[in-house]
Amino acid sequence: MVYKAVEGTGPLVVSMPHAGALTPEEVAERMTDAGRAAADTDWHVNRLYEFLDELEVPHIRSIYSRYVCDLNRPPDGSPLYDGQGASELVPTRTFDGAAIYQDDCEPGEDEIRSRWRDYWQPYHLALANLMLQAKDRYGVVVLLEAHTTRSQIPGLFDGTLPDFNLGTRDGASCAPDLRDRVVAAVQQAEGYSHAVDHPFKGGFITRSYGRPDEGTHALQLELAQRTYMQESPPWTYSNKGGGLVRPHLRRIVETMRDWAEAQAQG
Repeated sequence: MVYKAVEGTGPLVVSMPHAGALTPEEVAERMTDAGRAAADTDWHVNRLYEFLDELEVPHIRSIYSRYVCDLNRPPDGSPLYDGQGASELVPTRTFDGAAIYQDDCEPGEDEIRSRWRDYWQPYHLALANLMLQAKDRYGVVVLLEAHTTRSQIPGLFDGTLPDFNLGTRDGASCAPDLRDRVVAAVQQAEGYSHAVDHPFKGGFITRSYGRPDEGTHALQLELAQRTYMQESPPWTYSNKGGGLVRPHLRRIVETMRDWAEAQAQG
């Protein structure tokens, strides 16, 4: 199994496509040290959202590293942002620009297609199924893309990232009222900084699944890892930091769930 999915109740679904850190041995042996280190993993994100089980929110998370196959990238590798290069389905460089594979060991076209088939497609079929179940039952579905990232990645953005970063494709991936309510929930996190649609507007999943005119809404939340962990190897989780930030994440999730339930009730 390349993902773990949990069925629940309600019209909210949470996706964690970069939670996984495993790499098959036959792939790892061709990687560089930087590739095996998997620095761009959304470390401990499933731990931050443990409360989803208590709330009975349907959710899905990856098991394998995004370096094996990036589940939040388009299959054709088209750029996510204007002015940027291709968004690789099977990454060959880390966010810091280091080579992921040893010389002459990068995957070819056939291997990339097989990874799409074996990793990308099963995750998206399972995610689509969770969302379809919710949409059929409630008439509306809201998707939260739960991500975390290092606070400083010069290859992706300038300076230091705010703590909470909401992406809605400039408001196109969800209803304006939902966006406003989630922003208000983020603003209640006293002592934390936040940004909306800059520098992150949402990845492939948010952009593809967010179709508000069809009753399908999607938002991405990028949490700066400095809020809950050590941002360098061995990527140690902070019980204090995690304990402080988790209630804010829960409020955001509950805000999204409550909005969706209100829509379902008409």
